[in-house]
Amino acid sequence: MHMHRRVARGKQDRWRSVTRGVVRGVMAEVTDAEGLNGAPDPRRAFAEECRSARELYPSRPLSQTDLARMTRTSKSTISRVETCQGPIPADLPPLLDQVFETDGLFKRLYEEITAQSFPVHSRRRIELEPKASRIAAWSPTVVPGLLQTPEYARALFREGNPRASESELSTRVQNRIARQAILKGSSPPDFSVIVCESVIRRKVGTEAVMRGQLAALLEHGKRPTTVLQVLPLDAGTHGLMDGSMSILTTAEGTVVYSEGVRSGAIIEVPADVRQLSRSYDVLTASALSRDASARLIGKVMEAL
Repeated sequence: MHMHRRVARGKQDRWRSVTRGVVRGVMAEVTDAEGLNGAPDPRRAFAEECRSARELYPSRPLSQTDLARMTRTSKSTISRVETCQGPIPADLPPLLDQVFETDGLFKRLYEEITAQSFPVHSRRRIELEPKASRIAAWSPTVVPGLLQTPEYARALFREGNPRASESELSTRVQNRIARQAILKGSSPPDFSVIVCESVIRRKVGTEAVMRGQLAALLEHGKRPTTVLQVLPLDAGTHGLMDGSMSILTTAEGTVVYSEGVRSGAIIEVPADVRQLSRSYDVLTASALSRDASARLIGKVMEAL
């Protein structure tokens, strides 16, 4: 009996040593100094590490059915993940890390996959969002991605690319919605957002889609760490009329992400960051209060 336990422990120790080595090796391949320009296909790395960890499980090799049961998902989902078919469910990576004791490997690979699904100019912003202690956003045209419903996001993507397949649309929608996890965690950032009144009045998708999105905005606005304001159409000119903007504050400092129709840029020059931050502060003073904003959103929703 004692010999059996020593053998079992030895096998488990070897497996943990292998998985820790995998973590170090894979992360060295998929990240560079900025964590953006590493291996060309982190999706394939995710699939291969999932399959390897399953086959090297210490007590015995796991079948896809075994792993599905341990991660509370389906065998077909595990099969699709391991063959790079379709999107990875957002809740699966942390469960894989828990089962395989891989020290956040699958979570980090998933973040890399998600980042690469966005345009190059926005990937730095996507990387910074989970690290931010404060995010302040201004959007003059559409609901910001961190607050979009899946239906609203799908309508936007469909309009922007009418030739996209359903699979492509589903992947883009899931990746956008996955970003919202930072607002629902145990330590969400302080999130301040201002939208132009035209954003809540412009119908995106069907009336049902728009009602759902407005209802979601009202729910977001109830969170203690979120301040949602609407800038009235008659507020006049202001310093942020050129496009949307996000101010992200992390332990390393504050940067601004400015975005246009097909372009975006991270602004790090301190003087520029101060100027844009001041323009945002002025905008908050011109916008409706939280309560007045909620009443206006509710009124627009009832009229649909």
